[in-house]
Amino acid sequence: MNYNGSMTALITPFKNGKIDGQSYAKLIQRQINNGINTVVPVGTTGESATLNHNEHKECIEIAVAICKGTKTTVLAGAGSNATHEAIDLAKFAQEAGADSILCVAPYYNKPTQEGLYQHFKAINDNCSIPIIIYNIPPRSVVDMSVDTMARLFELKNIVGVKDATGVLDRVSQQKKKWELTLSNLLVRMGMCLNLTNEVV
Repeated sequence: MNYNGSMTALITPFKNGKIDGQSYAKLIQRQINNGINTVVPVGTTGESATLNHNEHKECIEIAVAICKGTKTTVLAGAGSNATHEAIDLAKFAQEAGADSILCVAPYYNKPTQEGLYQHFKAINDNCSIPIIIYNIPPRSVVDMSVDTMARLFELKNIVGVKDATGVLDRVSQQKKKWELTLSNLLVRMGMCLNLTNEVV
């Protein structure tokens, strides 16, 4: 998958207490019509933590259906603070036809660095779709270390990190560490999305 270009983190519209699938489809179509490269359904912007599993899966299905046959790819949110739930969502996104998944660090649980590693490793080991890990300490209450990220990038499906620490020096730390441990990978830098998806 090509991770160049713009990505839209989609909101999840509701009507009368239920997902408004028609408005959601229109929102996604608008992104496609305006040349957005990737849409991100049910990430943290899309109410993922407050949707039930059926609603979460419905959003992924709508995004995949609307983007099918276009140049716009789907980076489906598949994160949870429960590892077995994240695996279930990852498998569903893969089977539904998403191009890749975005997995947020477990929120509320405050896992150790080893706990973070094991959480993402379990997701990696149970699917074959590209995974972008999402480090967002203000929401998850734990900051994934650069060393933990480097360990995760040794796994076959983990291709990048969305790092929302707001620490600009973190990008330099990541690049230095990844070059030392993963010399065959190119680190792509973005505003808050750092990707390692191309072999040099």
